Amino acid sequence: MADWVKVAGSLSAISAGSRTTVWGVNSGHSIYRYTNYDGSPWINIPGALSDIGAASDGTVWGVNAGNQIYRYTGDQGTTNWVGIDGSLVRIDAGSRTNVWGVDSASGIYRYTNHDAKPWIKIPGALSDIGAGADGTVWGVNGGNQIFRYTGDQDSANAWKSVNGSLKRIAVGSRTNVWGVDPGGSIYRYTNNDASGTNPWVNIPGNATDIAAGADGTAWHINSAGDIYRYTGDQPS
Repeated sequence: MADWVKVAGSLSAISAGSRTTVWGVNSGHSIYRYTNYDGSPWINIPGALSDIGAASDGTVWGVNAGNQIYRYTGDQGTTNWVGIDGSLVRIDAGSRTNVWGVDSASGIYRYTNHDAKPWIKIPGALSDIGAGADGTVWGVNGGNQIFRYTGDQDSANAWKSVNGSLKRIAVGSRTNVWGVDPGGSIYRYTNNDASGTNPWVNIPGNATDIAAGADGTAWHINSAGDIYRYTGDQPS
């Protein structure tokens, strides 16, 4: 695959905030942080998570198999993770102040930036969500329908439907949105909702999870746990 370079390791979920902020979890719920060196790419971080969200400013959140929520504090003190009230199955962080998640009933939650009362419920139902550094948020529902958040622009219509069918979605910014369809095909947003009938361009590869950073970075993992970094935007 000329568009992707394989990186050693095995992960079941991955998130990228930028070229230098990439995190993942493996099938045993172990947590890994990218070292920025492909020769020895991953360092294990203490803890156990089932999903993780990494932002371009270094913010990292995760949820475990019991749907408990954690924010990474290992770069601030002796405790790696601080527990946050709530229950989520999927989480993503675009920045310290743009953190979103979905619960087991497909309810949508946005972080209030106040741990004492951390979540506000947003209308709608989603199964996966992606949050960008610039405030952009996209999601997909159980029927693989795609939505972009517009609630901060039109309070009467929190979500705008976008053509396509995706099972996973990742958002680095307004112009760096990626997804994976139910068959594992990889798609990148064209930045044009009306580009024909399909605002997505297919990128070679097959994935189970996808990651997109604010700087254009993209990673994916496949059903075997293999890890790939996108290089299709670089000279071949």
